[in-house]
Amino acid sequence: MSRIKATFAILKEQQKTALIPFITAGDPDLEVTAKLVLALADAGADLIELGVPFSDPMADGPTIQAASERALAAGTTLKGVLLLVAAVRETTQIPLVLMGYYNPVFRYGVENFARDAAAAGVDALLLVDLPPEEVAEISGVMLKSGIDLITLLAPTTPRERMARLAAAAEGYLYYVSMTGVTGAQKISPEDIRVAVAELKQMTDIPVAVGFGITTAADAKAVGSFADGVIVGSALVKIIAEYGQSEKLLSEVTKFIAELKHGLTASAS
Repeated sequence: MSRIKATFAILKEQQKTALIPFITAGDPDLEVTAKLVLALADAGADLIELGVPFSDPMADGPTIQAASERALAAGTTLKGVLLLVAAVRETTQIPLVLMGYYNPVFRYGVENFARDAAAAGVDALLLVDLPPEEVAEISGVMLKSGIDLITLLAPTTPRERMARLAAAAEGYLYYVSMTGVTGAQKISPEDIRVAVAELKQMTDIPVAVGFGITTAADAKAVGSFADGVIVGSALVKIIAEYGQSEKLLSEVTKFIAELKHGLTASAS
């Protein structure tokens, strides 16, 4: 059983919701990112999404765009991200999902990437700009390497297409809570509840909700019906504020603890 499947199985048995923080690998640098991954795991994260920095992050708002720029300026590459994963795997077995864009994987070489990512300990890949109609370019190679391909679904996804994507999903479904880019606006929990309930009628794959979840109250609201909550921009803002400061890890840990408390409250 994969790390992702095992994690969600345990959480389901415990009637808990997965906390899935997102950080940009290499922001402010890869050495600090390694410390952040371990701090997130220790603070209560259940899975971690690692953003692979890219020069044209079209799905991301200003906060994560700036994080990508800082990471690229620090010399972060896809190869460096894989080395980072291999390094933290010596300490933690928390599921790690690489999230980003297809170009770096294409340039790396799909087969080379699948081989190296699997060897490093990557559990899944989410490419926001690779539509399902074109995923066949990489799906077979990833499957052979044991790497799940995470599927994105949006409020604008037609029901028929949603059912088709849900049926083919691996790992977990990432439901985008709103139209637009990351960190752009506040969520509407009741609208999301309806969409998640509809998805759960289509598949047994866990449904995690991302985009717009910024506070413990948001996490509590969404965690009451979703299998996972994904928090990105709010966490990346903390990393941007504290950077290389000695307070960085403690501030990140405090924020994750607040989110975890919100999820615990939603389950009680």
